[in-house]
Amino acid sequence: MSPLVPFNNLALQWHEIAAAAGPEIAALFENSAFSGGRYVDAFERDIAAWLGTPHAVACNSGTSALHLALVAAGIGPGDEVLVPAHTFIATIWGVLYAGATPVLCDVEEATGNIDVADVRRRLTPRSRAIIPVHLYGQPADLAGVRQLAAEAGLRVVEDNAQAIGARYGGGALGTHGLMGCFSFYPGKNLGAAGEAGMVTTADDALAERLRRLRNHGQSERY
Repeated sequence: MSPLVPFNNLALQWHEIAAAAGPEIAALFENSAFSGGRYVDAFERDIAAWLGTPHAVACNSGTSALHLALVAAGIGPGDEVLVPAHTFIATIWGVLYAGATPVLCDVEEATGNIDVADVRRRLTPRSRAIIPVHLYGQPADLAGVRQLAAEAGLRVVEDNAQAIGARYGGGALGTHGLMGCFSFYPGKNLGAAGEAGMVTTADDALAERLRRLRNHGQSERY
């Protein structure tokens, strides 16, 4: 009988980088850089430069990224956020953690991504934001999303947990809305050694608000 091929083996990526990453990890422990610090600062700068956006703010998970983004955008109780019905539950949790109400919208049959026509049907006077999710590396209909958002006064927060590095119309996913949210869960396209997330934005004030929100309102490292 042939040996079974594991469906997923996250150790393989470590085997590829162990020689180079080992000394860096040892230095992290030597410098006690366990929360924030220069390694996170460097990662934020590298991600921002790679995606072509002014700001990348790291946090502890993709779920927290969505939560922080919505709170930073002023979304809260009484507000409705339009989300695709076909997504990981974290998209919904981000809305609920902000105190807002998720409104589930149908998805396109061909892509599984949010259907802008159905979003339009579900708009109400309480609609405040839309979260297009780029599933399986496929961009959602951002042209349609942005047009509808402009018409209805919606904030666009991209959920790019599954499509980091993908592009749409010449720009990286996660840079087309007010903010973009990323997950670095180990099973994602770019995985961390544990949970991690990121919010990107071109808005200086929002970036500063995000940095304070992720750190109990503090602007300096504890």
